[in-house]
Amino acid sequence: MSIVEIDQLTKDYEIGFWRKRKVRGLDALSLAVEQGEIFGFLGANGAGKTTTLKVLMRLTFPTSGKARILGEDIDKVSMHRIGYLPENPYFYDYLTAREFLEYCAELFGQPKQARKRNAEDLLSRVRLDEKRWDTQLRKFSKGMLQRVGLAQALINDPEIVFLDEPMSGLDPVGRREVRDLIASLRESGKTVFMCSHILSDIEVLCDRVAILKKGKLAHMGRLNDLRQQQNQENLVEIIVTQTDVPETFVVTETPGGVRIQAPGESDVDVVLTALRKVNGKLVSVQPLRQSLEELFVD
Repeated sequence: MSIVEIDQLTKDYEIGFWRKRKVRGLDALSLAVEQGEIFGFLGANGAGKTTTLKVLMRLTFPTSGKARILGEDIDKVSMHRIGYLPENPYFYDYLTAREFLEYCAELFGQPKQARKRNAEDLLSRVRLDEKRWDTQLRKFSKGMLQRVGLAQALINDPEIVFLDEPMSGLDPVGRREVRDLIASLRESGKTVFMCSHILSDIEVLCDRVAILKKGKLAHMGRLNDLRQQQNQENLVEIIVTQTDVPETFVVTETPGGVRIQAPGESDVDVVLTALRKVNGKLVSVQPLRQSLEELFVD
């Protein structure tokens, strides 16, 4: 079942003061997100990622096209079933983290005891230091606010969560913790639609990705399908004091030793023979595939 269905979605903006002109933010975008998957939405700055999310969240209106979430048109679906973390969340500065989450829970009609319990549970899940729960949000760092924002996106136990740059402002430990939390959402049967510039997080988390270019869909599919294997070549990484292999191989010096690119699987034996002659150490043998970063740049 498709949880999100986008069909020929187009959004034009008017810019300028005296002489207005139209700029196309989205251009006939069509895609579908399946139930229970983590879907990565990629694109350069200005590609239309945030515009797409704003249209889906009804924060702006499309010029043409249509979209459905959870089987309902976006103008009819209940927001009680949806969680959303915007790219640059802004919260009332003088509320504490606990007060803010309880306020969000009250907006969804949760009773007092449930509000308190859910707020504490989510602050623990996003790994916000308990000593900070009763600190005003104006005293939080960007990373701490990001954790609170993620918690508010989950306060209503949504069926699908839209996350716009959820790793923004987080240190490496925080990114790992948020990645684990997002992965746990998939394990619990929830669907995640995630925009991110951090490609390593996309590679670790996402079942499928879509790459947007100038408002148009450039690529979409599973990561293994999108990564193109280049001529069935193999990358052989070895650590040696010296090496003597045929000139047909591409040899690159690295801080850890020598990296040798063999044209095919049958040539690996040639490299290993040369390796034994100099008593080198084999580090790894792995296929040379196009990385997500290379695909994104292309």
